[in-house]
Amino acid sequence: MASSSTESDSSPNSIPASGASSIEDTRVAPTPEPGEFYYEGPYVVFTQAYHLRRGWCCQSGCRHCPYGFTKSPTEEN
Repeated sequence: MASSSTESDSSPNSIPASGASSIEDTRVAPTPEPGEFYYEGPYVVFTQAYHLRRGWCCQSGCRHCPYGFTKSPTEEN
């Protein structure tokens, strides 16, 4: 007899309901240290050094992104 869909839904390799992988859900960015950020008006701008120490791209279109990500005009809020 074929297995029910509830068995496949509980697979350890299944994607969580939110659509995000469990790796993204558990990452914690380090606290920025002096020299790794500056203020531009009300905004905090992280330097390339901070992004490299953090170790991943957040895909927010950061000014100093060392990972090469840029937001397209349709992604802007």
